[in-house]
Amino acid sequence: MHLTSARRTLVVTAALGLALASAPAVAQPRTTAATNTPVKVTVTVKGPDGLLFKGRIKTKGHDVTTATGGTHRCDGTNGGANPSAVPTPTAALDDAARKRHFTWDGTWYASFDDYSVDTIKNVSGGGAAYWNIAVNGTSIPVGGCQFKLNAGDKVAFTWTAF
Repeated sequence: MHLTSARRTLVVTAALGLALASAPAVAQPRTTAATNTPVKVTVTVKGPDGLLFKGRIKTKGHDVTTATGGTHRCDGTNGGANPSAVPTPTAALDDAARKRHFTWDGTWYASFDDYSVDTIKNVSGGGAAYWNIAVNGTSIPVGGCQFKLNAGDKVAFTWTAF
């Protein structure tokens, strides 16, 4: 019986040692540099009748205020999309509007932790259309306050009919 117990202990010890040896190393927390560094992007707004705005904008994630939606953060941390603040498409639109003196409005949806862009330069999406947001030619898979922009990105807000 003593031999069986010793064998069992040896087998368990060997199995545990093998498991620990083959387990991936645990990543140590790494201090990350601030990621909300301003970037220059090109913002384009295309309405149903053509180009409404195009320009290079320096932007970073920040609080955004709309007449309909109020003031909310729009810095990429929305919905837990990014661990720290980053530049976003909706923040870029907001910066373009403030710097180039045009208006935009959006509804805030708490359940999405994001805005829906409803109107740009007095052109509304409404029931028959919406403002699509694309970066580098591809529609973004998350809200405009959640998608991380990089320097040189091309951000397009395009009025799109259903």
